[in-house]
Amino acid sequence: MTVRVERDGESGVAVVTLDRERRHNAIDLETAAELASVWRGLRYEDAVRAVVVTGAGRAAFCTGIDRAVEVPQPGSPYSVDDPLTEIGPKANDLWKPVIAAVNGMACGGAFYVLGEAEFLIASETAVFFDPHTTYGMVSAYEAVYMAQRMPFGEVARMSLMGTAERLSARRAHEIGLVSELTAPEELLPVALRAARTLAGFPTEAVQGTVRALWSAKRATLRQALDQAPALITLGNLAPERQAELFAGRRGAPEPRVR
Repeated sequence: MTVRVERDGESGVAVVTLDRERRHNAIDLETAAELASVWRGLRYEDAVRAVVVTGAGRAAFCTGIDRAVEVPQPGSPYSVDDPLTEIGPKANDLWKPVIAAVNGMACGGAFYVLGEAEFLIASETAVFFDPHTTYGMVSAYEAVYMAQRMPFGEVARMSLMGTAERLSARRAHEIGLVSELTAPEELLPVALRAARTLAGFPTEAVQGTVRALWSAKRATLRQALDQAPALITLGNLAPERQAELFAGRRGAPEPRVR
């Protein structure tokens, strides 16, 4: 199992942990399937009224899709098979509040999960970045999700600058991506405190509010996501060229953290 779920029946909170610490919690096909299954399963657990999602260890929340994964693609230029489109709670019809506790690096495909959390709490050592353009890939789904949470100029800069820059936790808090900063050792306790508060409120009112919040943005979000496959097909380099660029990353200069 690469997704760990711990339930506290007394408080009504579940902690979902991406548990591939040695791979910086990158998501392979097994992890993607497990994560979708976890979200779907939590829909039926009435004892769970709020959720915290985090990554194992302090180095990374999640670094997106595991580069070792091979995903066969259809020959049609009008569609793309993306194993990450179903890893978020909203994609699996879970409307219980989800708080993301971001520890360390959060990049690329991590935004599929962060984009569907109610709010983010981050360690002061967390950093956010989107490596797609560096490696000849279009940032489509990731950019769309983050455009729902960040000022346009900030998400444009992060999406376009690739691995050359990282968004610090401090800056993420300043622009509203992150709602609260904590010391690394306080991250999970602070997120759990918020989750326990939500779990203690009448559940119908909480879930109704979650649905109301998302109804304000889902129509626009859906329209934007529908354009993603065509943009990816048009803009992505061939996989072997992407692999060459990725293999050469170790000689790249250190990213600027702003």
